Formats: sequence, C-alpha cells, structure tokens
Amino acid sequence: MLFIGRYSALYIAIIASVVTLAMALTLSLDWLVLTVLFLALTALGFYDLKQTHHAVRRSYPIIGNLRYFFESIRPELRQYFFEDDSQDTPFSRDSRTMVYQRAKQQIDKRAFGTHIDVYNDHYEWINHSMAPQQITDPHFRITVGGSACKQPVNLSVLNISAMSFGSLSANAILALNEGAKIGHFAHDTGEGGISAYHLRPGGDLIWNIGSGYFGCRDNEGHFNDQAFAANATRPEVKMIEIKLSQGAKPGHGGILPGSKVTPEIAAARGVPVGKDCNSPASHSAFDSPIGLLMFVDKLRRLSGGKPVGFKLCIGHPWEWFAIAKAMIETDIKPDFIVVDGAEGGTGAAPVEFADHVGTPLREALRLVHNTLVGLGIRDQIKLGASGKIVSAFDMARVFALGADWCNSARAFMFAIGCIQAQQCHTGKCPTGVATQDEGRQRALVVTDKAPRVANYHRNTLKSLAELVGAAGLSHPNQLRTQHIACRSATSRVSLMSVLFPDFEEGEILRGTLRTRVFQLGWPLAQANSFAMAQDFKKVWDSPRDGAMI
Repeated sequence: MLFIGRYSALYIAIIASVVTLAMALTLSLDWLVLTVLFLALTALGFYDLKQTHHAVRRSYPIIGNLRYFFESIRPELRQYFFEDDSQDTPFSRDSRTMVYQRAKQQIDKRAFGTHIDVYNDHYEWINHSMAPQQITDPHFRITVGGSACKQPVNLSVLNISAMSFGSLSANAILALNEGAKIGHFAHDTGEGGISAYHLRPGGDLIWNIGSGYFGCRDNEGHFNDQAFAANATRPEVKMIEIKLSQGAKPGHGGILPGSKVTPEIAAARGVPVGKDCNSPASHSAFDSPIGLLMFVDKLRRLSGGKPVGFKLCIGHPWEWFAIAKAMIETDIKPDFIVVDGAEGGTGAAPVEFADHVGTPLREALRLVHNTLVGLGIRDQIKLGASGKIVSAFDMARVFALGADWCNSARAFMFAIGCIQAQQCHTGKCPTGVATQDEGRQRALVVTDKAPRVANYHRNTLKSLAELVGAAGLSHPNQLRTQHIACRSATSRVSLMSVLFPDFEEGEILRGTLRTRVFQLGWPLAQANSFAMAQDFKKVWDSPRDGAMI
C-alpha cells in the first residue's frame, strides 16, 4: 500500500521527472536541467526508502532529509521545524541528544563546560572524592529473590521499563528485546501481555501483569491459574511484576477499542479479535493488602519459584503502609517492589493525571525504602525505580535514595529512534516506534536499532561507573543521600540526607514514628483493608495536622 501523504515528495519528483523529460524532448533541451534535478531527487527518495539508519527518511522520503540538514547546522533547530516544542523542555532535549549519541556510539562529551545554569532555583550535584576509584567492570548486577524464591535472578542495574506491544510496534518490541539480549539486561513486557515479538529474540523478560490479566485471564477477564502458569514457566520469563498503578496515570484504567484489537494483539492479551479490551482501574484477584500478598505467594508457586513483586505509584500513604503492615502480619514478602514516580511517561493520558496525580519518584522511593528499613525487612526486598531516568546521574540519585536498580522507558525509546513527536496516541508515529501501521513501522529497522539499545545501556553504565568512582566508591549500591547535595529555591544548600532522613533498622517496630507522614499515616493503615482506619481518620482530616512533612 502506498501512502500518498508521506510519499508526496517522492511522487512529485517522479511526475516532475517525466513531465520535464517530455518537455525537453518536445520543446527545448533546456528542460533537461530540471529533469536531471528531479531525477536526482527521485533517486534520493528511493535511497531513503531502502536505507536503514534514519527512520524519518524511510517514512518521509526526500522531505525527511530536511530534519537531518537542520540538525547538522544546529541540533536545537530540529525542535522548531519538526516537533511541537510546547511541552518539551531543555532537560528532555539534552537527554535525548545524549541518548542518541550513546546509542550511535558517538562522542557524548560537551564543550565549554557546564551547559545548565548552576544557580537556578533547584540544582543537584554529586560530591566527588579526593581519592577517586578506578572501576574496571561497569556491568553492575544484583540478585533478586528472597528466601521463598527458588529461581533468583541476576539482574542488571539498568533495564527496560514497562511498554506494551500494542502501544509500541512489533519492530520496536523486537529491537528492544534483541538489544536486551545483546546487553544481558531485562525487558519489561508492559501489561499488554507476552507477544511473539517479546519471545522471538530470546531476551530476558519481566512479565508485567495488570488488572486486565492479559495472557493469564479467563473469558470474563478474571485471573486464570492455568493460563498464568503456561506463560510464567517459559524460560524467557525471569520475573513476574504485578502492576498496581503506574506513574503516568495512577488510579486510571483504560480501554483499547475493538477496532485496534488486531489478531496479534488479541493473541498476546488473550482477548477476542475486534472486541473492546478493558483494563479496570483496580484488580479483581484481591481487594486488600493481605490479599495482595497472598496473590504474590500464589504467583510465586505457580511460576515454579520465580521472583514475584509489584509495581506502584505512591498515592495515599496509609495504603502503602497497609501493605507494609500486611507483610509483617502474614510474613509474606514480595521479592521486589518497583516504585514508579508520577513523572513517568505514557503514550496517552489525561493531562490532569499526567501532571497532577501521584507522588514524584524521589519522595515515593524514599518513603518505601524508609518503611522497609523501619520494619527491619529492607534486606529481604529489592527496590526498583522508574520515572524519567535517562542519565547516569538520574541513576545515581535514585540509588542514593534507596533503589537497587533502575528501569527506563523513554531513554530506550530514544535509542530506537523516538523523536518525541508526541503522536503516540494517533498511530502516526513518524519513526515507527509507537504505531501499528505496517507502513509506518517499517521505518524502524530492527537490525539497525537493536545494537543501539545495547550501546546506550553499556555506555550509560560506563558513565555511572565513572560517577561512582569519582565519589570514591566501587558500586552504586554504596551511594547514600549524603553523597548528593541540593540547592533549593531559597539558595540554601543541603545534603539530600537532610531532606530525606535515614531511618534506623527496625525503628517503626519499636514504636518510633519520626516524620509527619509516618506519624499521621501509620495509625491509619490496616493490613486487612486499603481503607483508612476510621478511629484515626479525624487526625488525618485535621487542618492543623494534615502536613505531609
């Protein structure tokens, strides 16, 4: 099928070549000059369609070259000619450029020193040491799996965050998974289920299970033991992640219209072709914190003892505290918890949810970490962190706050060619990353983009090793809040340890509730319900005592 809109320039060049050649033969040979010009453009257009390195040129032959022309003059110009800059920020532009350079094995150094204003309202830095360390092996890894886990996993500290097939194209999934296999790191499936494109390359998978139970559901949309076991015991599946909420739109369900449920998407999700596919806002397999942990234990048994955990964006703090209390009451611990910050991205979300629902990553991660420390169980549970993590410093900051590993979605999308055209929800992605249009996704060539995924991963871990070594440490798990300094809008400089204090091991069990969120929220939590304990509700509702810090 030909796409008149995207191929218009090529069609015009072909037609103009024919017309000018006819005029040269019938009227005057002077027309041959234009004929040669249009033939050259036609040849360029066909070359654009066949080359594999530039997705925009494959999608928009001839005219797509303008993007790279302006980019070669000055990278920032591409924002004004090819992208809606209204929601883009210098942070995202600089980060995208850095990812492109690392993915393409280009030099990612900058001339003229610091390229941001170090005296702006909020600035953070890592304190270096007079005795830096030389780290020779930057492939930092951790072991995920508690005492109840029979198949612990050796995991990289940087992995691909949850992005579903259906939201991303088949070629995008193939490139990400192949890149993960090359680089020996993990690929989170997203809640859309395990597709053939997740399995074909053979990269390690973290199976994300949301409220729709895609890939493990019955005809009514409820969890199905047999369907789960069939997928969970696949050798490619290394870990199982229950998605309670995501940072991009926490507390918000979703529906995939039947018109978009293709046979491939239906097969991955276990739903009928052409029928509306619903993701409820909450799970039907459990309705309480204790129920959640029993579900964790059940999945661990059905999977043959693989690591099972859950992912959440922190909302009401007493609901998280209720889960923590249930861990103590039942003695069932997840093998891991992934904390997703409110700054996390998605292909489409209501503006209010994207901008104003959920707790940002730093505050949420520290809350979860301190809770587990205060209960004396932090060493039994690994913590992952996701939410706008792109650079090595982004990683170092969350390691200092308590993370054991990081997940990134947007950075790996950049690595396979995403230009933030912000057309994800329309199906008209110009680079073939977020579309099910076969003509558009052909722009993304898997054999070209998969190595870029591995390159970005490797080069970012190398930069992380340099940061960690500069701080005088040998592994990112040694980073603490005292290694990061912050300047606030009041021009006050503080170590992050002042802003996010450390808890002592087991202090909550001893009755110590040092910060306001624990003093107010902990009494409200109950292990058998996500609801607020009514005996203490008046404390939370008090205007005087409602402060969170």
